[in-house]
Amino acid sequence: MGGSQVNQALVRLYFEVRDGLRDPVAAWAKLTANSQLYRQARGGRRVPLDDGTAAELTAAAIVHTAAEHGAGRVAALSTSPLAELVGGIGGAVLTEQSSAPDQVFGVGARGTLPEEWARAAFVMLWGENNRLVRTPDTPWLIAGRYKGQKVVAIGPHPTRLSDETLVVRPGTDGALAMAMGHVLLREFFVERSAFHGHAMERTDLPSLVRLRERGGACVVGGLTGGFADRLSLYGEESAVSAEVLLPRFDDGPGLLRRGVPVVSDGSALVTTVYDLLLAVYGVERSGLPGQWPDGYEDRGEPYTPAWQEAYTGVTAARALKIARELGTAAERTGGRCMIVPGRLETGHADTAYRAMLALLVLTGCGGGWAADGAGSAVPLVPYLCLHACGEDAADVGALSWPLGDGLFHQRSARSVLLEAVRDGLPMAPSPRVLAIPRPIYPLPPSVELLIGPDDGCDLAAPDAGMVADAVAKLSAAAFSPGGRVAVDAVGGASRMRLLVDHVWMHEYGEALPTYRPPGAGLPVKPTYLVR
Repeated sequence: MGGSQVNQALVRLYFEVRDGLRDPVAAWAKLTANSQLYRQARGGRRVPLDDGTAAELTAAAIVHTAAEHGAGRVAALSTSPLAELVGGIGGAVLTEQSSAPDQVFGVGARGTLPEEWARAAFVMLWGENNRLVRTPDTPWLIAGRYKGQKVVAIGPHPTRLSDETLVVRPGTDGALAMAMGHVLLREFFVERSAFHGHAMERTDLPSLVRLRERGGACVVGGLTGGFADRLSLYGEESAVSAEVLLPRFDDGPGLLRRGVPVVSDGSALVTTVYDLLLAVYGVERSGLPGQWPDGYEDRGEPYTPAWQEAYTGVTAARALKIARELGTAAERTGGRCMIVPGRLETGHADTAYRAMLALLVLTGCGGGWAADGAGSAVPLVPYLCLHACGEDAADVGALSWPLGDGLFHQRSARSVLLEAVRDGLPMAPSPRVLAIPRPIYPLPPSVELLIGPDDGCDLAAPDAGMVADAVAKLSAAAFSPGGRVAVDAVGGASRMRLLVDHVWMHEYGEALPTYRPPGAGLPVKPTYLVR
C-alpha cells in the first residue's frame, strides 16, 4: 500500500464496476451515472490505497468529467498538488490571491518569483503568512540576506527571518501602508523629484481626471484619457484651486476636504492623479484650500506616521524610518525592492493590498510584488458564493461611501456577483471534480469526487506526476491544451494604476488608495471583482 487513502465503500464500488468494464473512464462514467447508489457509497471511513490505483481513479474522474461535461467542471485550489495538471487541461484553478495586483499592474501581471528574491535590496514580508519557515521559498530569502539584503517583517507576529519586525494590530496593515505613502510622497516627490521620471513614463500619475460638482465642492470622476506634460498642475499659469471631497473611513464614514489645482477642459474641471494622490495622503502645498495635517506628528488628520500609531501600535518614528529606508533603497538600486504579501486579517484586505502596492508603484518597484496576480485563475470566494451558497441577506450597499450614487443600495453580494459574471468576470461552472489542499466551506453540491486531506474528502491527493501520466494514458485527446491566458510581466509597456477607474470603485470610495478599519466582511465585496 502507498501513501494515499480513499473512501472504503467508494473504492469497492469502483473496483466492481471497473473489473466488469476493463475501462477506468467508462467505469467512472457508469459509477456516477447511478446517482443514488453513488451517493450511498460516499462519506464512510477512508482506507489505504496504493498510489497507482489512486492515480488511476483520479485520472478516470478527470478524463470522464472533462470529456463529458467540459474541462471547467474539473477544479483545484491553486495550492493543491493537482493545480498544475488541472490548469494544463483547461480546468478551473481557484485562487485566494487578491485581485489588487491585477487592478494596479494589469490583469495577469507576473510577480517576483522566489528564485528572483535574492536580487532584491530591501524586502518587506507583510502579513500573517510572512513567517516563511518550513516553506520551499525560505532558502531564496536567506540567499538574499547573505548579499546584504535588508528584510523587514510586518504582521501580527515577530519572525526570526527578518532584520527588523513591525508588529501591527490585526487588520490595520493598510493604515501603516498609507502612512508610509505619505512619507514617500512628501520626501521623494514634493521635496525632491527622486521618482518623477519613472512616474511620468510608467504610472498613471500624470493622467487627467475629471471632477464632478457635488455639494458645493467636487468629487473624483473618471479619467479623460489624456495626460498632462508634468505630474502636477500646481503652478500652471491657467490653474486655479478647487476643493475636493474624499472618503475617510477611519472615524466612521466621513469626508476629507482637500484642495487640488485644476484647469478647465470644456465644461469640466480636470486635475491629475498625482494631485489627487497628494490630497488623499494629506501632503500639503502652499495656497491650496482644505484641512491638512500639521506635520508628521499630527494624530488627527490621516495619513501621518503619528495618525497610524493609534491604529497599528507601530510607533510613528519606526513607520517613518521604514518608509525612508524603502524610498532610499529603491532610489539607489533602481527599484530593487519587494513586498512578499501574506494573509491580512480583515474583510478589507483588498483595500490594504492596494495601499501596499502603491508603495511599489511610487518607488519604481513595479516588479516587486512577490505573488502572482489572479490572472486567468478564478477567485475562490466568489466561486463558492455562486456555486455553494444560497441567496444572502448582506447589504453590500452598506459599505458605499457617503457620496456614492447608491449603486448597491439593499443589494446582496450574490446579485452583484451575478452581474459581474454577466459583464465578463471569468467564472467557471460548478465542479464535479474538486481538489483542495485543506478543508473549505461551503462545498458545491455537484462535486462527485472531492480530493483533499481529511475524512470529509473522498480521496487523499495522489502523486501529481502519476495522475498526469494516467491522464495522458487514458485519454490525452480529451482536453484542449489551452485554458491559460498569456500575459506580459509587469515590466511591459502598460502603466501601473493608482486610480482604479471603475464605477464600483468610485461607489465604494476606493478608486484611490485609502484605509478601511477591520470590520465584518462580506461574502463578496464588490471591489474584489474589479479587474
